[in-house]
Amino acid sequence: MRLIKAYIRYRMVEDVYKALNQAGYCCMTLVECEGTGQYSDHEKEHISAKYPFADAYRVIKLEILAADEHVHPVIDLIRKNGRTGYRGDGMIMVSPVEEVYKVRTDEKGILSV
Repeated sequence: MRLIKAYIRYRMVEDVYKALNQAGYCCMTLVECEGTGQYSDHEKEHISAKYPFADAYRVIKLEILAADEHVHPVIDLIRKNGRTGYRGDGMIMVSPVEEVYKVRTDEKGILSV
C-alpha cells in the first residue's frame, strides 16, 4: 500500500479528479493550499495576497491511498490530466504505508480502498 501525494495546478484539479473517478479511484483528499517554487504563471492564474513576500500560488494537494499494483496507473492519470506543459505543473510523491486503521470500525491492516 502506498500514499500518493500530488501537488497540481488549481485549474487542473477537475480534470484530474474526473479521470481518477472514472477509472475507479473514488476516494481521495483534496486540499487547497499555496506553494512556492520554480513557477511561471503563463496565464496569471493566481498570485498570493496572503503571502505578498513570496511568489506563492494556489495549488491543490491531492492525497490518495493505493494498492501497490495501482500506484503507476494513478500516477499516469494524474500526470496526463494535470499537465499543461509549463513550469509549475506540480509534483507527485509516493510513500510506503505501514498500517491503515478505520476510525469508525477499528479495523486494522491493509483495507480495500
